[in-house]
This record gives sequence, C-alpha cells and structure tokens, in this order.
Amino acid sequence: MLTLTHNAVVAIRDVMAGVDVPADAGLRISAKADEAGALELALASQPQAGDQVIEAEDVRVFVAEDTVAILDDKSLDAQPGTPGQPTFRLDRRA
Repeated sequence: MLTLTHNAVVAIRDVMAGVDVPADAGLRISAKADEAGALELALASQPQAGDQVIEAEDVRVFVAEDTVAILDDKSLDAQPGTPGQPTFRLDRRA
C-alpha cells in the first residue's frame, strides 16, 4: 500500500488550504489517460468506485484502482515550492 511521508501530508494540507472542497476530500492519483506510464494528481471531493483510500493524520489520498499495484511499494513524498504548489515524488520503499 502507498505510504505518505510527513512532508507529503503537510503538502497535501497546503494544497487543500483555502480550496472549497468537502472535509472528506483528498488528493487523487490516477493514470494519465493520454500518456502511457504517467500519473496525474488532482483534488477530488470523494473517492471514485474502486479507489483505495489512504488516510494519514488528517489527509486522504485516493489511489485509482488501475494504479494501486504500481504504487504498492512506493511512498509519496513532497518538497515545498510555491505556496499551494509543492513538488510531489514517488520513492520506492526499502
């Protein structure tokens, strides 16, 4: 299962701050439809059918069903950038 670093949790909070989304909204990771092997991240008000829901502290991440296996041994990390626009990256867990 995908794990989240503390930096990722903070970054997700930052991205969601000031955005008008429900309290149970989260960051959704899915395969990018027009680019093979690429993933996209977007805010979602709720998970879609089949999404794996990951909760860490007070944030939620929804992993699309077709990307669960790809992200199973990964950890989502983030580096601060422009406020509200952190850089996310996936690392293989040891």
